[in-house]
Amino acid sequence: MSNKTSIKFAFLLLIVALNLGCDQFSKVIARKNIEPYEQITIIKDRFILTKVENSGAFLSAGSNLPEFVRIAVLTVLPILVLGYGLWFLYSNKNLPRLMQIGVCFLIGGGIGNIYDRIVYGSVTDFLHLDFVLFRTGIFNMADVSIMVGIGLLLLQNV
Repeated sequence: MSNKTSIKFAFLLLIVALNLGCDQFSKVIARKNIEPYEQITIIKDRFILTKVENSGAFLSAGSNLPEFVRIAVLTVLPILVLGYGLWFLYSNKNLPRLMQIGVCFLIGGGIGNIYDRIVYGSVTDFLHLDFVLFRTGIFNMADVSIMVGIGLLLLQNV
């Protein structure tokens, strides 16, 4: 691997690490400072912190699956997909920059949620937005990274 390629790949890994770090740092703060289901209003009733432990996927999808199936679908499969994403970044040297960054956001967010599943058995969610016409479920910074990554990939393909 050339020096230029090594620097580029190191930069991409830094983006992954920053996404993972922001996610895990925010979750540590949430776990230590927010009681389960406590609601802390940040901006009127629009931005609220509410800590929940999510054993499912996005918006608790799959939380009622049998444990073996849930582990396979929500832990093992994502690990394989993230491994493929890293291989894809490493082996495709000429990907458009926006695509590279989007994949890094997806990988960083994915690792953050998988780490929680492995270490804690669930994912800590704590962010909630309510703008009347736009209301979210409770989510975390890994989910933000994943959604930004998807957005960048969509933008790349427009």
